[in-house]
Amino acid sequence: MRKNEDNIRIQKLDQARSILSEKGIDCWLIFVRETSSTPDPVLDLLLGTHCTWPSAFLLTPEGKARAIVGSLDVQNIRDHAPYEVTGYKDSIAPDLIRFLSELNPKNIAINYSQNDVMADGLTHGMYLMLTGYLQGTPFQDRLVSSEAVISALRGRKTPEEVRRIRLAVDATLKIFDAVTDFVKTGMSEQDVADFIRREIRKKKLEAAWDPDQCPAVFTGPESAGAHASPTERIIRPGHLMNIDFGVKKQDYAADLQRTWYFLDAGEDSPPADVEKGFRILHESIRRAAALLKPGVMGWTVDAAARQCIVDAGYQEYPHALGHQIGRRAHDGSGLLCPKWDRYKDLPYSIVEEDQVYTLEPRLHVEDHGIVTVEEMVWVKKDGCIFLSDPQEALIVVGPGGTTTPVRSKSESTSRS
Repeated sequence: MRKNEDNIRIQKLDQARSILSEKGIDCWLIFVRETSSTPDPVLDLLLGTHCTWPSAFLLTPEGKARAIVGSLDVQNIRDHAPYEVTGYKDSIAPDLIRFLSELNPKNIAINYSQNDVMADGLTHGMYLMLTGYLQGTPFQDRLVSSEAVISALRGRKTPEEVRRIRLAVDATLKIFDAVTDFVKTGMSEQDVADFIRREIRKKKLEAAWDPDQCPAVFTGPESAGAHASPTERIIRPGHLMNIDFGVKKQDYAADLQRTWYFLDAGEDSPPADVEKGFRILHESIRRAAALLKPGVMGWTVDAAARQCIVDAGYQEYPHALGHQIGRRAHDGSGLLCPKWDRYKDLPYSIVEEDQVYTLEPRLHVEDHGIVTVEEMVWVKKDGCIFLSDPQEALIVVGPGGTTTPVRSKSESTSRS
């Protein structure tokens, strides 16, 4: 095993055992097959490789870590994570039932969830296969959801995970700096996106999500906005431009947004309505960050930012204030979101120490475009720490590409 990846697997396996004990789960059963085609997201944390045939990974709070896999997968599993590995040739059922009988767990957590996509890795076909194997045993009535276990495991970042996230954040911010030096009116959204993609390749990095939309670049009052691919729309004087972008570094992701303003003829600073929009947006992030600490419900943090924007006369943003981030840009079940049906029970999720969230409100400034900033914060015992250097003022681009800096003036205070 690669040493660094081995350490992360060991850390997350140890963490999983502790969480199982905390949640009162006797056995966690991860049941998968052909994971290169149909992956279960949790295996990124606990295995780091793929398996071919029906395979079972079983963890207990006492420290047992058992893998039952097709015989030709045995060595690969042993090479990637510290499981006691059993290989089978014909059927997984006898070894699986034997091991469960030895454990005799009162409950068995399996990976299904209505709320958290990252905890919903068990396909319906595999569920039917599993329950077929367990039919006639006492274990068929002991299956429960592993949602609470996976939410805690993905959310509670280890120091090594936070270190890697910081690397991704810093690499993303450096590319934003390069954009500031590059961009000027007359370019298209696609021109800016192509520049960012060249920077990603040059630095041997990886986009944090679908490269068609990472980066997302949108400019002007008619912009398509978030979650859309860059277009040939031209950046013009008086436009706001936003970029939603992040890279992965050592398998961990960043997800950040920044806003630029392009001076119009006769302007030496942004107009008052644009400045006001940015000021209100910045204040909404400040209010949310002040509330973000262990023990609060996610919806209350979202509500603070949302109300700040609405009270200033703007429409509310049509999405959650923030999501967790880790190995993926959207990682972990806890959300800072409104009480909307599309989020199911997630608005009521409790913020925990060592989770990493984005804060990403937005508002529309008529005739100019969208103001949006996305920061990343790390929840600690008494509040949150900014992992990104906050954007505290608009990045202003003048004729010929003259700009103000992208970074905050005081890095020493921006991360505390």
